[in-house]
Amino acid sequence: MQREPRNSLGAAPHPPPNPSHMNTTTPRLLLLAHGSRQPEWARPFEAVLAAVRASRPELRVELAYLESMQPSLAQALLEAGAAGCTQLHLVPLFLGAGGHLQRDIPQAVRDAHLRHPQLTVRVAAAAGDSPDIVAALAAYALRCAQG
Repeated sequence: MQREPRNSLGAAPHPPPNPSHMNTTTPRLLLLAHGSRQPEWARPFEAVLAAVRASRPELRVELAYLESMQPSLAQALLEAGAAGCTQLHLVPLFLGAGGHLQRDIPQAVRDAHLRHPQLTVRVAAAAGDSPDIVAALAAYALRCAQG
């Protein structure tokens, strides 16, 4: 008996958007988080996933992890390539660009490209490099200081 896949909270994963709106040339968006052994750790990332899907229902958006959680980055890239995807935008939801962005992510992209040469992956900068994210974190810190 095969079990239905579950997300980090034990719930069935968010269903992908209606596939009739998508084809292999429709770009995909892959959000990437670090991962943790603690399932509740993923809640904020799953909230980001849900918000992006709600804003852009025509866009195929997935969430993957580098460590300890599923799907892994490698799995997500290989699935996209196997489905015939030609363009994938990978957004690392990291505050800084450390070793994962410098080594691990590029290696996973190279490995996926070897198996699926049609797949072009554009890797965004770490989320923490965005002035919008910096401003949101600063505003949050200031709200915390008020009280």
